Amino acid sequence: MDKEIVATDLGSLPGGGFEEHTPIFRSTQNLLDAETQDAHGYLDLSFDDKFAFQVDGVISQNESERLITFTEAMGFRDAAPGIQTPPGMRQNTTVHWMVHPKDAELLYSRIASFVPDSLEGRDSMRALSHRFNTYRYTQGQQFLPHLDGDWPGYYVNPKTQQLEYWKTGRSMLSMLLYLNGREEGVEGGDTLLLDNGAVAQRIKPHCGRALFFRHGIHPKSVLHAGDILGDGAAKYVIRVNVMYQSEMID
Repeated sequence: MDKEIVATDLGSLPGGGFEEHTPIFRSTQNLLDAETQDAHGYLDLSFDDKFAFQVDGVISQNESERLITFTEAMGFRDAAPGIQTPPGMRQNTTVHWMVHPKDAELLYSRIASFVPDSLEGRDSMRALSHRFNTYRYTQGQQFLPHLDGDWPGYYVNPKTQQLEYWKTGRSMLSMLLYLNGREEGVEGGDTLLLDNGAVAQRIKPHCGRALFFRHGIHPKSVLHAGDILGDGAAKYVIRVNVMYQSEMID
């Protein structure tokens, strides 16, 4: 499959420490099918003042298998480029890559009807960041409770072929896209949405399921965790950032 390294960054290691020149890849081909995927099954998972929901059927089984094959070909590694987590919090391997722009547009079109047009006075940019952070969990691995940070939108400049970020906009929602689940042999590894230390919502990995929740350093952001994975198949999940305008609307 067509891939190349578009940038490198300082990568943090799960147990502490760093790896220099951790690669960020790019896809030079489309990985999603042009046909419309029937996203469905909206489920509101909000609790207290925390905003969260899930949607099923965002990608097909064939697309998921293609994404897993592609990310495995790039190579999962311990280091996460540009990400900083305390030692022991993130216990998985990862590969960060830039999706083809057409795939980013297609994926957003499938979830557009479910994503709020505005959040807390900020308009949706109707776009996803092109940077896809893919995580692979194997037996015994987990992600301890944490808040996701907010980010600018990243893209590959078509003129310079360099990794850049959008000059406007900031992410407000995490989208966790599950590439496999119980049907593929994943045991455990649920995503836990937490409320004062207790589990408020438990989301089971399922191929094509997307979980959305408020992120960033904000009172309404959702504390969450990845539960321990059992001794079945590896779990694959992609974190994608859903973009909103930087400034509040009048």
